[in-house]
Amino acid sequence: MSTLAQGPAIRSHKPSGPRALRGLAWLMVHQHRAALLFCLAVTLLGAAWIVYQRGAMLDSLHAAGWPGKSVDSLPGDLTNRITNDLNSAGATLGFLPILLGAFLGAPLIAADHENGTGRLVATQSVSRLQWLLAKVSFALIVVTVPAAVLSLLYGWWWRSLGAVAPNDWLTGALFDTTGPVLVATTLCTTALGMAVGTVTRRATPATVATFLIAAIGLTAGSAYRDELATPRRLAWPLEGAHPAALNGGVEVDQWVGTASGKLYGWSTCVSDPSTEKCRSDLGIVNTVRDYFGRDQMAGMQWTATALLLALTVLFLGVCVVRTRKGRL
Repeated sequence: MSTLAQGPAIRSHKPSGPRALRGLAWLMVHQHRAALLFCLAVTLLGAAWIVYQRGAMLDSLHAAGWPGKSVDSLPGDLTNRITNDLNSAGATLGFLPILLGAFLGAPLIAADHENGTGRLVATQSVSRLQWLLAKVSFALIVVTVPAAVLSLLYGWWWRSLGAVAPNDWLTGALFDTTGPVLVATTLCTTALGMAVGTVTRRATPATVATFLIAAIGLTAGSAYRDELATPRRLAWPLEGAHPAALNGGVEVDQWVGTASGKLYGWSTCVSDPSTEKCRSDLGIVNTVRDYFGRDQMAGMQWTATALLLALTVLFLGVCVVRTRKGRL
């Protein structure tokens, strides 16, 4: 009879390689995995949807004979559908900053106050400022990715349609969702959420308050877009052809005027029994328009971006002051 003596199993413990993330960076990623996955899903699904919609729209235009046919010769229902779809997609994309500010920015710090995570971190040889900077950096980087990617893709979709795309870039979705504006708006609402969270110290009230403040603020701000630059003025004879300079521009006011430049309201003399005599007596000879040219759009967007980033810095300043002076 033979006996096999088996000693204790020998296991080789290989030292694990260095982690890519350490300290607060590791904590941020693991603590906010849901936010990371949400932003990743929004980026990928949103990008796929825009690419699909762009392709389907171009297929419809090519089937209708574009670009061989002029825009005016295309079916009206097709151009109307394109305008509606583009504006609807832009409006949906413009809602992204509110969602990220309310559901990612607001609970980011408020939840730590509410659950005591901030106090726990502060006992691990981490200063309040270090903890706050980690939170802020994480949030701003995470929200920038979907905003930047989807903004670029939406602008690419819009430009690919050429003259078929709607021209009302000032009051439509194009202004808020292309260039640097969407990214700046997202950073602003996220910083707003964090500031509200440091004040309320409760996640749910911070979320609700941020949602309402951001929605009201962005709606009110859109009414002042025409204050971001000085409109141009163009005059031409009353019966003259529509100037090419207005193509792609956004008209903000209409006048009729004299040769000396005196202006009257657009409806002046319209209801008079003798319109021509009325205009002659007043010396009205020109149609006058105040408008923003398409080439002014980029400058107006960067001005709006500067204002939004200034608000972002202000909100982050509130976070710093409240965090350093208040209790965790």
